[in-house]
Amino acid sequence: MKVAIVTGGNSGMGEATVKELAKRGWRVAAMARSKVEKEFRGDVAEDGDCRRVAKAVLDKWGRIDALVNSAGTTKFVAHADLEGLSADDILGIFRVNLVGPFQMIRACAAALKASRGCVVNVSSVASILGTGSSIAYAASKAALDTMSFSLARALGPEVRVNVVAPGYVRTPWQVAAHGADGAADLERRFAERAPLKAAAEPQDVADAIAWLIEGARRVTGEIVYVDGGMHIASPR
Repeated sequence: MKVAIVTGGNSGMGEATVKELAKRGWRVAAMARSKVEKEFRGDVAEDGDCRRVAKAVLDKWGRIDALVNSAGTTKFVAHADLEGLSADDILGIFRVNLVGPFQMIRACAAALKASRGCVVNVSSVASILGTGSSIAYAASKAALDTMSFSLARALGPEVRVNVVAPGYVRTPWQVAAHGADGAADLERRFAERAPLKAAAEPQDVADAIAWLIEGARRVTGEIVYVDGGMHIASPR
């Protein structure tokens, strides 16, 4: 039976991915800072936690076949508000959204090579549009995309590295930031602009991740946009 680690696996897109892979027969370690099994609790920004969780998975199941880097963070700041982001804000966002995935991949690299496994990094359409919750968030996701290309070359041929880039997805994170009504309004406005006239749901992202893990055996260094076509929407 194959084994996956999903960071940020206790809510939103990460939780949907944990459930989807489990439904497909995978053993899944959901890594998060809380509300997961104690042995898999950890902060991806801390290298020691990344290495400890990778070892715990290997000790428990003996292999790692897939790593999904879904953990992320942001600070909601209007892009025109340049005073709204401090250097510490930017570094904190990059530490989770960029350094965290790197550390998790490094911690799992030997096991992934042994299993000829794969990595899926969860980015955002903000990486190419320069949109999203803050300038720092968009920049961190653009950096994640570029790092994914580098790692796809560096870890091949044994390990595939791909990216899923959602658009707006209504998750507990969005509801906490904007309230239920505010999140629904953001979703409506996103859907009005997207060619498919719809925003993605967490399950849509989980389905794309599962396909990249199980069905895309000759795909690496690719970005799959799960955004209703927002990345090709006509500018207004």
